[in-house]
Amino acid sequence: MSNPQTSKTEKTVVIPLLVLATVLAGMLGPMQSAVNGQVGKLLGDGNASAVVSFGSGLVVMAIIILARRSTREQFAAIPRKMKAHRLPWWNWFAGCCGAVIVFSEGATASILGVATFQTTLISGMVISGLICDRLGIGVPVKQPFNFARIMGALLAIAATVLVVLPNWSAPKVIVLAVLPFLGGLLAGWQPAGNSAVAEETGSMLVSITWNFIVGFSILGIMLIVRIMMGTATFHLPTVWWMYLGGPLGLLSIALMALLVRGLGLLLLGLASTAGQLIGSILIDLLIPQLGAQVYMVTILGALVALIGAGVAMIPSAKKRIDVNELSN
Repeated sequence: MSNPQTSKTEKTVVIPLLVLATVLAGMLGPMQSAVNGQVGKLLGDGNASAVVSFGSGLVVMAIIILARRSTREQFAAIPRKMKAHRLPWWNWFAGCCGAVIVFSEGATASILGVATFQTTLISGMVISGLICDRLGIGVPVKQPFNFARIMGALLAIAATVLVVLPNWSAPKVIVLAVLPFLGGLLAGWQPAGNSAVAEETGSMLVSITWNFIVGFSILGIMLIVRIMMGTATFHLPTVWWMYLGGPLGLLSIALMALLVRGLGLLLLGLASTAGQLIGSILIDLLIPQLGAQVYMVTILGALVALIGAGVAMIPSAKKRIDVNELSN
């Protein structure tokens, strides 16, 4: 028989450690944005940068999938499962969302700065999460709008306005900030689609690989068409760390999948969001070579985005508890 006091003590020690690990894992997102932003700056093309990032991630996933017979068979079954039409077609194309986010990293992160990029992205994700919950996308129970949820969305919008304030006199920069915000708005669809594909194929690894294939194919076709039209050129980066964008994203996904078991979705979401925002500000502050300036309103905007995410998530947690209680 376990001692309740011992169990409580272990939880008091373990949970903070898991939260810290999640904050650190959340910092991988800004690192990915910084890498892809520099690739985009070097190649002079966000589309080309996104192809490099998706390509490197796809190579890693292909090695993982091909190493096991079970995942090879699950992956080979995808065409048959698509023809069966048991899943709504849009689930198979959730990789489009990742393509938009990675494209925006290459096109805007080096200009906006990692902190501004991440804040606008997260703000879009907060609003996306509320809309997806309301429409029942990726969740078992639709969750209506309430005061806390609306307040979270308003704080997300306020955070976006704050981080772009220093560039208010530069319309081009404001327009660029729309890209990560749009990527964030689409982000609510991606986990729902990936989860559905994982359930259909029986493997999250297969789902992630398919996600990379879709994103890489769309971005690759776009780049090839542009090259044929003479509006783009392409050459591979010569610096090794510029191929780390895809693997960093994969590592982040893997760590979150492990950490969610010990923390739950609410704490995981808050801790990872904090990690993204803290990491992005640190990158801009500690690596001046990236050319991004951190203003006080940038830090304030990041803080507002974190508060907005927290306010928006709390009702979801309560709703999940109610649903669990009813099912017991």
